[in-house]
Amino acid sequence: MNDQINVKTEPESDSREKTTENLEYVKRVLGEAEQYDHAARVLMFDQETICPADAMEEQGRVMAFLSNQSYKLIKDPAFVEAAEDLYEHRDRLGERDSALAGLLHRAYLQNKNITPAMQHEFSLVFNRAFVKWSEARRASDYSLFAPSLEEVVGANRQMIDLRGADAAGQTPYDCLLDDYEQGMTSGVLDEAFGTCKERLIPLLEKIVKSPRKIRTDFLRRPVTDDQQARMARWLLTQMGFNFARGTFTTSEHPFTESMGRYDARVTTHYYPDQFASSMYSIIHEGGHALFEQNQSQADHDYFLTDGKTLGMHESVSRFYENRIGRSRSFVHFIYPQVCEAFPQVMADVTEEEFYAALNVVEPSLIRTEADEFTYTFHIIIRYEIEKALFSGQAGVEDIRDLWNSKYEQYLGIRPTSDRDGVLQDVHWTSGFGYFPTYAVGNFYNAMYYNRMKEEIPVEKSIAAGDFGPVNRWMTDHVFAKADLLPPQEWIRDITGRDFTPDDFLDYLEDKYAAIYQL
Repeated sequence: MNDQINVKTEPESDSREKTTENLEYVKRVLGEAEQYDHAARVLMFDQETICPADAMEEQGRVMAFLSNQSYKLIKDPAFVEAAEDLYEHRDRLGERDSALAGLLHRAYLQNKNITPAMQHEFSLVFNRAFVKWSEARRASDYSLFAPSLEEVVGANRQMIDLRGADAAGQTPYDCLLDDYEQGMTSGVLDEAFGTCKERLIPLLEKIVKSPRKIRTDFLRRPVTDDQQARMARWLLTQMGFNFARGTFTTSEHPFTESMGRYDARVTTHYYPDQFASSMYSIIHEGGHALFEQNQSQADHDYFLTDGKTLGMHESVSRFYENRIGRSRSFVHFIYPQVCEAFPQVMADVTEEEFYAALNVVEPSLIRTEADEFTYTFHIIIRYEIEKALFSGQAGVEDIRDLWNSKYEQYLGIRPTSDRDGVLQDVHWTSGFGYFPTYAVGNFYNAMYYNRMKEEIPVEKSIAAGDFGPVNRWMTDHVFAKADLLPPQEWIRDITGRDFTPDDFLDYLEDKYAAIYQL
C-alpha cells in the first residue's frame, strides 16, 4: 500500500516542481521580451510625434525588427512548451499566475502558426500602411492609401486563416472582434447597435427639429497653442494625472501609450479655432493614462498588463471625457478656469451657455470631434463597413463611396474630402475590429456609473474639483480586476449585471431631452 502511494506521489511531486520551474522560466523570457517591446513602443511614440516624414519608413523597419526579436523569444519551442504546461496545470497556480497562463494560451492559439518571418512581414505591412495613410491624409487622396489598405486586409485574412481549426465556428470578422474584445461577436453587436438605431434615430430627428437653438459661436473663436497647452496641463492635473510618471505632447491623431510601469504618455492636437477639441482630447487620453497609472504593481510583476481589453480601456477614457467631462458638475468646476485661460473666448459666455455648447447635438463628419449623442453613429458606420469588407459584400475600392453614403444615411451629411472622410482615422493601418470597442466602452461605463453613484457622491465631488473619490472607486472596482477577468465577467463583477446598452441609451435620452426641452 505504501509502495503504491509512493509511486503516485513521486510523479506528482516532480510535475509540480516542473511547473514551478516552467513558471520561473516563462517570466524570465517575458522580462527579456518586454525590453524589446519597450524599445519598440518608444520608437512608435517618436514616429507619431516628432519623426520627420521621410524617416518614418526606416524607423518603422527598426520597430518591426525589435518586435520580431520579442516575438522570436515567445515562439521558441521551449517557451511554448513551458507556457502550455502552465495552462494545463493552471489549477496549481495562484490567481495572477493562472491569469497569465490563460493570456499566454490565448496568444498561442492566435499565433501558433505564424512564424517569426511571417510576423516580421506583417509588421512591415502595417508600418507601410501607416506611412501611406500619413501621405494620403496630407494629400486628402484615398487612392494613395488604398493599395496599402488592401495589404492590411490581406494580412488580417492570412493571420485568421493560419489559426485553422482554432477559428472554426467564427467568421473572419468575429475573430478580429474577439482579438480586441474577448468574447465579442457581430451577433452581439448587431443586436446592441440595432437597439441604438431604434432608440436614437427618432430622438435625433426630434433634436434636429427642436426650436431650442444652442449658442456655439464662441467655440470657434481663435486661441493660441500656448493657451491650449496650459489648459491641457491644468486638466490633467485636476484629473489626478501623475506628471512624475507621465507626460503629454501633440500628434496628428491623439493617442495614449503606456511605455512601462512609470511612463504613461498622452498626446493631443491643437486647432486655432477649436479650443474645446484639445480640452476633450486630453481628458479622453488622460482617462486612458489614469487606467495605466492606477494599475497595481502586481499586474506589472506578473506580466498581466495586456490582460485588459480595448473595450475596458475605452470605457474609462470615455467615462472621463463624457460622463464626467460633459456633466453639469464638471462644467461648473472648470468654467472659472476656462474663462481665465481663454479670456478672448469666454468674456460674454455664461456657465449655462458653456454647458449647452459642450453638449450641442450637431451631426458632423469627424468622429473625434463628434458630440456625445451622434458619436455612436460614427462607430456604427465603421462597424458596418468593416463587416461588409470581411463578408465579401464590399472591397477596398468600395470603401470611400460606402463611407460617404453611410454618413449621408445616418447623419444627413456627406464628406467633401477624403481627409474629412475615409482618411480621418489611423486605426485601419494596423487592422480591423477596433472601432466597436468605443461604443462597447460607452455601454460599460454607463453601467458602472449607475453603480458608482449609489456608493459615492459623484456629482458633489466633481463640482468641488475633487477627483479623489471617483478615482479611488475606479481603482477599486474598475481597474482592479481588468487584467484578471474577461470582459463579460469583469462588468458583471463591477455591476452585478450582464452587458447591455440600455443604461447608456437611458442616459442619452434623459440628458438630451432635458437639454433640448423635448
